[in-house]
Amino acid sequence: MQLPANPFKAALRDGRRQIGLWLGLASPYSAELLAGAGFDWLLIDGEHAPNELNDVLLQLQAIAPYPCHPVVRAASNDPVRIKQLLDIGAQTLMLPMVQSAADAAQAVAATRYPPRGIRGVGSALARASRWNRVPDYLTRADSEICVLVQVETRRGLAELDAIAATDGVDGVFIGPADLAADMGHPGRPDHPNVRAAIDDAIVRIQRHGKAAGILMADEAQARRLLELGARFVAVGVDTTLLARRAEALAAAFKPAAAPPDGSSY
Repeated sequence: MQLPANPFKAALRDGRRQIGLWLGLASPYSAELLAGAGFDWLLIDGEHAPNELNDVLLQLQAIAPYPCHPVVRAASNDPVRIKQLLDIGAQTLMLPMVQSAADAAQAVAATRYPPRGIRGVGSALARASRWNRVPDYLTRADSEICVLVQVETRRGLAELDAIAATDGVDGVFIGPADLAADMGHPGRPDHPNVRAAIDDAIVRIQRHGKAAGILMADEAQARRLLELGARFVAVGVDTTLLARRAEALAAAFKPAAAPPDGSSY
């Protein structure tokens, strides 16, 4: 049995754009539905969506048959949770609130087996190694692990060059919502100061030969950031798409104003 290749990591290394979608519904059924929609990657959110370890596993299994790469965002830069996510088969991890080179180095170390890192060895129990059916998994796994670190504060931006230069970091994701809030503009990732900070960050990340990423649901802005050099961009969130489409559909079948008799229809 062969070690699964990581096409997302290869694409970032080659400088190819990867367009993704955020998953917040915590459902393997909707994850499978969206895996066939044509995106390059889907983000399974373990930080803000109600996903526990088994929920992530079920979504990884649902996405697996499709030509779409699952990225898993951990709840925190925690080596124990990182170990568990890798063991259930995640090959690309996004780690939130990375604010220094030391944080970035910790994230990388947690994804590597000793002596290169601190990942615990339990491959006989792991889906990642196909329960030890992948020959030499312990010596080969590191090469297919992709580490994305998330910078989303002013402190993180101040340390961005050191973070991006960290060996083993494959990409740096700019978190627009948290960054906007930390800059004093909550709910305004479109604020000119926030937009300027994001643009500057994307340029700086590229200088270190690393891939820059972001979640940007505004199509015009997403295209602009891709032209600026962002290489992995999520262009929507499943919960938002569903909620807005449902509201629009409901509104389309409701009268513009309530009839005089007070009835709904």
